[in-house]
Amino acid sequence: MRILILGGTKYLGRAIVEAAQVGSHELTLFNRGETDPGLFPDIETIKGNRDGELDRLSGRRWDAVIDTCGYVPRIVGVSASALRDSVDRYVFVSTISVYGDVSRPGVDENAPVGKIDDESIEDIDEKTYGPLKALSEQQVVDTFGERALIVRPGLIVGPHDPTDRFTYWPHRMKKGGDFLAPGRPERLNQFIDVRDLAEWTVRLIENEVSGVFNATGPAKPVTMLDLLESCRITSGSDGTPVWVDETFLLDHEVAPWSDLPLWLPESNPEYGGFHQISIERAVANDLTFRQLDETIRATLEWAQSRPAEYEWKAGLQAERETALLQLWR
Repeated sequence: MRILILGGTKYLGRAIVEAAQVGSHELTLFNRGETDPGLFPDIETIKGNRDGELDRLSGRRWDAVIDTCGYVPRIVGVSASALRDSVDRYVFVSTISVYGDVSRPGVDENAPVGKIDDESIEDIDEKTYGPLKALSEQQVVDTFGERALIVRPGLIVGPHDPTDRFTYWPHRMKKGGDFLAPGRPERLNQFIDVRDLAEWTVRLIENEVSGVFNATGPAKPVTMLDLLESCRITSGSDGTPVWVDETFLLDHEVAPWSDLPLWLPESNPEYGGFHQISIERAVANDLTFRQLDETIRATLEWAQSRPAEYEWKAGLQAERETALLQLWR
């Protein structure tokens, strides 16, 4: 198949390219050439900004386009309109953050999406990210109708993650010793390996699937204890989690999700179902998952290849973690 990828050199886009190469698909990348421009030297790359330079794609035709980097409805709408007669299927990578209410478990693809009063806003922050993605989805559906495929991932994890929101835990376990672990050990988590998501997205295109799909995992619920124990076994570490009450963490201004990745306070009912999103539709359409230890191993190997002076995007600094543990004790 001939596949056009908007983006294609950063994280999910990179993984999608690699998955599509396994299937011997004919690829074209369209991006600004700013992120790893030499990553895929043998793949046709057309440089341009999707906000004003999509005419560089005119006169061409593809079986599908995968939009990995659409965040603003206006720009996504321009992309969809420009490609309406050039591609058979528009695949838009969205997010489970589109849902307006995740306070209860089992949110599926029919749940209402979040809204914002001013739909012309293009500033992306914690409050606007989800609603803007939802509006971007609508642009694609309005233009492509039954030829639209909307993929709503949860937290994407694995090698080349630029956020460190999962990588922190294998890395911290590998360092060993006592370390701070948030809340209840039995608290559930959801996430998806970037390679599983990429391979599945390519399979959906190959099977000419349309519609809307939540895409997170794993197949069976994973507790925080499960995750850390798998990190310990996989890394061969002597690390020991010290489970710290979330009230203590909040009282000491530890930021959920960033200072301690994957942690969302159970005391806040707003997050009650965030880690229990329904993926029944995706699993019924061939979404599969590799073993957790494989994700951890690959993530850790990649993280260890980064420069020693790398500045982490998430997780507690060692000094602060030590101080918090001393206060807790």
